[in-house]
Amino acid sequence: MTQPEKRIALTIHYGDQKREITFDELTLSNNLALEALVKVLADNKVIDVNELKQAMEKIRQERYESPK
Repeated sequence: MTQPEKRIALTIHYGDQKREITFDELTLSNNLALEALVKVLADNKVIDVNELKQAMEKIRQERYESPK
């Protein structure tokens, strides 16, 4: 079986090196950062997790559709 084509989201240049970042890597990195941020905010009682869940559900209902 052939490997799927790599979908490059961005290329980072540092010095004489270059690193291609795929959409999958970028998605995972963003998810990790967001999870860590929410955890720190919740642990420090800056946000209420249930309030966050309610806001996420409201936004999901307002802006997203399920595939038909």
